Amino acid sequence: MLEKYFSRNRKAHVYLPGEEIKIDTCTAFNNYLFDGDPLTTVKNRVAFATLLFIFAYLVITVRLFGVCLSNGLPAAADDEESRHLFTYADNPIKRADILDRNGTIIATSLPTVNLYANPRKVPNKEKAAAKLSAVLPDIRYEDILVKLQRRNTFVYLKRNLTPSQQYQINALGIPGLEFENGEKRIYPHKELFAQLLGSTNIDNQGIAGIEKQMDERLTQSDIPLTLTIDAGLQDTIREELKAAVSKFKAEGAAAIVMDVRSGEILAMISLPDYDPNSMNNIPERALFNFATKGVYEPGSVLKVFNAAMGLESGKVKVSDKWDATKPLKLRYNTIKDYRGENRWLDLPEILIYSSNIGSARIALTVGKDEQRKFLNNLGFFTPIKSIEVAEKGMPLIPSEKRWGEETTATVGYGYGISITPLHLISAFSAIVNGGIYHAPTLLKDNQARDSHRVISFNTSKQMRKLLRGVVTDGSGKRANVLGYEVAGKTGTANKLVNGHYVDKKVMTSFLATFPASEPQYALFMVMDEPKPLKETWGFVTSGWNTVPTAGKIISEIAPQLNVKANYDLDELRRSRIIEATFEKPVRP
Repeated sequence: MLEKYFSRNRKAHVYLPGEEIKIDTCTAFNNYLFDGDPLTTVKNRVAFATLLFIFAYLVITVRLFGVCLSNGLPAAADDEESRHLFTYADNPIKRADILDRNGTIIATSLPTVNLYANPRKVPNKEKAAAKLSAVLPDIRYEDILVKLQRRNTFVYLKRNLTPSQQYQINALGIPGLEFENGEKRIYPHKELFAQLLGSTNIDNQGIAGIEKQMDERLTQSDIPLTLTIDAGLQDTIREELKAAVSKFKAEGAAAIVMDVRSGEILAMISLPDYDPNSMNNIPERALFNFATKGVYEPGSVLKVFNAAMGLESGKVKVSDKWDATKPLKLRYNTIKDYRGENRWLDLPEILIYSSNIGSARIALTVGKDEQRKFLNNLGFFTPIKSIEVAEKGMPLIPSEKRWGEETTATVGYGYGISITPLHLISAFSAIVNGGIYHAPTLLKDNQARDSHRVISFNTSKQMRKLLRGVVTDGSGKRANVLGYEVAGKTGTANKLVNGHYVDKKVMTSFLATFPASEPQYALFMVMDEPKPLKETWGFVTSGWNTVPTAGKIISEIAPQLNVKANYDLDELRRSRIIEATFEKPVRP
């Protein structure tokens, strides 16, 4: 039929053998629609319009059929959950895995199935709710019925179904029920990385810890996020910490291990903890990351920085002696020593005997302005922004106007300011590593961090010697692990309750590094309200609880860290470290 129209009014052309046949389709089509014969032109146009109509009808039919097969989803969503569903279905985003430094998976996402309903399509809602509650015993019949009685077109009934639950629900054959593919965040090691990793909500969005801080990174890329944390170290330290908390009936505890050469955090534990795989009925205290957010007055561990400040200022020498014969009386405060020596003390002795009087006198000698500048340079005045967790503690620091003589003296022995364990170990690492402050990090190969000098190499070397003496001859003796040359400082701080310091409510802590002659790693441990025991003779100070626990931890993790033990030189190094600073004091 079409051939006759295409050939009408066209001049005949005879093609020779082998000649290419050319067809001008545009001209042919134009001739077809606009033929010189009016009647023929009308017929052609009607035929073309009919073809277009048939084609459009077929397209619409196929599209409607596809919609009918699309799980019965509403064509237009007028509620928030429906909008979420379309976003999830059209743009699926898999949350990236999180690995420890050795490639061990510590957080991952697994495929799962969610159950939702279009309440308008569910007949006999009471019967449907009864059947569903039998399959889903963790959801009350009343709660399911309330959802099915809503007037909207979409409602979630249950997230993360088991395969068995999905099969049973599907077998019920209830109209208006549908399934949605989803994913669930899984933490294979349960409590081991609780506050560190944090958790995600029901929509797989980070709500705490690294999951929250690195949420964008984890959802925008499927490349695993590798941390500096070592799962083996984490497990070892947590077990020892749990045992200590149980033994001393403490309210809680925290521990951090850091590579002093880089600022990388190798372990971070906060107790009590929780299982992020099950977020029901978790005590508020367990959600709290004491290591990064626990702001408290640290007590005598702050004497480390006071001594380093004095040496760095040039106003204090190792051999200088300070009057600790009697309490130091200030305008509003009288500073005393706990079991004081009641004599003049040099700098090594001030640290070994943890003299509050001696430390306060050093602070007053250096002065308010230099003290504030020094502590600020150590990062004590601001939250640690570099750490990749959402929970960051804000230090409590007196204003410059209120920072007078009293504050200068009390800060010198660990009161008057409140900071976090992370602040302490970060600054301590700088004191012992040669004088360079490395901003702490939890991300492997993180180069975009601040590093700056806080003290000279010589001051750092002197401090290592002084801190070694605390472990060999002072309150840190129970952490003197043979072969690993531990150096450190103890701390016991009374807690402030209703405006008054309570003697038996204390925070005990220990800052340590090993090996002292060439530091590689630092450990900070703190216990909240350890109780006195018969074996501790009723004492609750750091040397009786935190220090021996830290010693156990170091003895176990040092081999894991490939720190070579040096048993032969242990005593020889001790003699060199103490040097001539321990001559018999001469009373002036």
